[in-house]
Amino acid sequence: MPWWSWILIWVALVAVALLFYVLLGIRLFQQFMATMKDLSAAGAKLGHLGSIEVPDETGDLSRTVPGSAVFASPAVMRHDYEASKLARREERRRRRVQRKKDRGQPQALGDLDFT
Repeated sequence: MPWWSWILIWVALVAVALLFYVLLGIRLFQQFMATMKDLSAAGAKLGHLGSIEVPDETGDLSRTVPGSAVFASPAVMRHDYEASKLARREERRRRRVQRKKDRGQPQALGDLDFT
């Protein structure tokens, strides 16, 4: 085989490789653009929902917006947790005292409110 036939084979192989890389790049670009279009549509859809109002830590703690726990500080969340736990405990105590009062049962000293 003459030497120039080897050169033609290598030129053809390099041309096929370059064509493969160009087609691969075009496909990758198309997929990237399709992903960007989907992300844009998702952003537009989420933009219609409105922004989440985050209460400041110095503001009124009783007025919270659903979803604001994500942005709240751990100290505020700990305070809310402890306050709700105490409120639930007090509500259970109040119902227990009322139930015992309705049935005529004796009250426990811990259940009586002396204040």
